[in-house]
Amino acid sequence: MDDKESPRVGAAVKRRRRALQLTLAVVASRSGLSVPFLSQIENERARPSMRSLRLVAEALGTTAGELLAVAEAARTVDVVRAEEEQLHDLPAGVRPLVRGRHQLHALEFTGERDAGREFQHRNDELLFVADGAAEVEAEGRAYRLERGDTLYLSGGVRHRWRATEPGTRLLVVAVAEHIEATDV
Repeated sequence: MDDKESPRVGAAVKRRRRALQLTLAVVASRSGLSVPFLSQIENERARPSMRSLRLVAEALGTTAGELLAVAEAARTVDVVRAEEEQLHDLPAGVRPLVRGRHQLHALEFTGERDAGREFQHRNDELLFVADGAAEVEAEGRAYRLERGDTLYLSGGVRHRWRATEPGTRLLVVAVAEHIEATDV
């Protein structure tokens, strides 16, 4: 594998190392690689050979294949076309804007929603009115949103919404539920 084809696994290595609460020094000791080289890998300034990647993976208690798979999933570029037939279990009028399991979750809602249903998500969320108008109730207050307006909700805020005009399209973008959002 030449340099142009070699994997960009730095972010995957860094996430795995941090999840295990290991220092670069510990991973260096376990893998036999130097701290500066591991730092360069994590910061995408160096790309490991397959041999080095296997050593890093073993030091992190995983496999090179798993690190590569995580790296590929993290680098996904995916266009979701408006006219594409959607294969999902969502109700009519709900369209996913991002496919797969990522840090970002986004849906488009078209038409009326059940105004009586209350939502509460553990992570932050942004509502954007692309067309029409909507009314959002959050924390006991009502907010009228019109085309182009956004409403930010921090994680844990109970809310409900309803379209107030025909043809309303509301985009909901959120930190995915499987991500543990923390203050940095």
